[in-house]
Amino acid sequence: MSDHLIIFDTTMRDGEQSPGASMSKDDKLRIARQLERMRVDVIEAGFAAASPGDFESIKAIAEVIKDSTICSLSRANENDIRRAGEAIKPANRGRVHTFIATSPIHMQMKLRMEPEQVIEQAVKAVQWARQYTDDVEFSPEDAGRSEPDFLCRVLEAVINAGARTVNIADTVGYNIPHVWGALFKTLRERVPNADKAVWSTHCHNDLGLAVANSLSAVLNGARQVECTINGLGERAGNASLEEIVMAVRTRKDLFPVETRIDATQIVPSSRLVSQITGYVVQPNKAVVGANAFAHESGIHQDGVLKHRETYEIMRAEDVGWNANKLSLGKLSGRNAFKTKLAELGIDVASEEQLNAAFARFKELADKKREIFDEDIQALMSDEAVGPEVEHYKLVSTMFHSETGELPQAKLTLSAGGTECRAESSGSGPVDAAFKAIETVANSGTELLLYSVNAITTGTDAQGEVTVRLAKSGRVVNGMGADTDIVVASAKAYLNALNKLQSVHERINPQL
Repeated sequence: MSDHLIIFDTTMRDGEQSPGASMSKDDKLRIARQLERMRVDVIEAGFAAASPGDFESIKAIAEVIKDSTICSLSRANENDIRRAGEAIKPANRGRVHTFIATSPIHMQMKLRMEPEQVIEQAVKAVQWARQYTDDVEFSPEDAGRSEPDFLCRVLEAVINAGARTVNIADTVGYNIPHVWGALFKTLRERVPNADKAVWSTHCHNDLGLAVANSLSAVLNGARQVECTINGLGERAGNASLEEIVMAVRTRKDLFPVETRIDATQIVPSSRLVSQITGYVVQPNKAVVGANAFAHESGIHQDGVLKHRETYEIMRAEDVGWNANKLSLGKLSGRNAFKTKLAELGIDVASEEQLNAAFARFKELADKKREIFDEDIQALMSDEAVGPEVEHYKLVSTMFHSETGELPQAKLTLSAGGTECRAESSGSGPVDAAFKAIETVANSGTELLLYSVNAITTGTDAQGEVTVRLAKSGRVVNGMGADTDIVVASAKAYLNALNKLQSVHERINPQL
């Protein structure tokens, strides 16, 4: 019999720490519903003590998600843990995940604590967390650079205190597979009460080894893997959920584990997270990249046509490819549209929002012959900016681009409820549009990234534009979608400016 491998998704906590990937409460609710649809075991919904917004997001997710455990991260101090405990209270199943650093460099340089003090604080943290839930997880931060003898002492103590899961974290992505696997084997053999807890792995991808290290841990007894959609995460990212799931499923001959993940929801999950965060999936990304199941070589094409398994170890449809066509068009009614939103896990807060989204859908259906789920996701992402941060809004546009002439952009914007006209020239229509917007906004931002991605196939496809802006140490991603790339670009730039208008001060813990 295969063991159950617990899939612990931290897209909304560790993934959100990617520069500019900050998510609103509505964004997180959409992702949480999709993760539940994919049958993720544990959803780490955030870090409750980071900000009031994080606390409210976790609480809202705990209220609506019924089939997954809802988890909040907390440092090993009483205030953090009490905030986490309160945030997960509404959940059917709630977990508090607490951590403290255990490597010599972290204890000495960051915590300014002696090893015995760290053990004492770790035990207290678990005891505080147990006041809110029996499901307590403990992580030794920077375990990958910690001394094994000390790790054994810490882990034995927290398991005795009531930690049900112990998560070994390669916080800085320092390890390589055979070393990481050997560490798990050593810890499970040497910690006397090792059988009283689930062993978990959390790997970062600084050396490109997060998935390999995680799988090595599974081969050495880990029965929970912490990962993110698309491998999202700060620096080089985290272990990729889709790669972990499909590796253990494809190589059942090696891995004595099974997950409960509905793999057909992998591609929809990937696309949703990409649209919300502004982090485009690279075409050659395993499992979810646009080229993951493409064959350019004539030899490969010939082999696949004769027998698929000659060059494909997975079926594209098994992970959700080719299942994205929406049977709606310009003649579809409002109720059919509302039903499709529910199927996609999109919750519409009010009739007014539904009416606005339906009107946008009708406009899109007039421009596009075929509508796909991704088009609806993008449309709803466009609608998702809350009124409290929608300082700038695009009212109308006019662009002029002619060979031998300087491109011009004339825009009408709403700024704080007041309509104003903006006009500028530029090296191209997009450059002209951005410069026109700045004549009104005068934001003083730095443009870090501008990228365009076709949401679906065809020349009538919506273009999805990502704009990354930086100002005073803050980095935000703006998203815009339209069949007109220049309009999508202007929307994305305004979306980023709106995010900079919002107050979003938060603590980003390392784990």
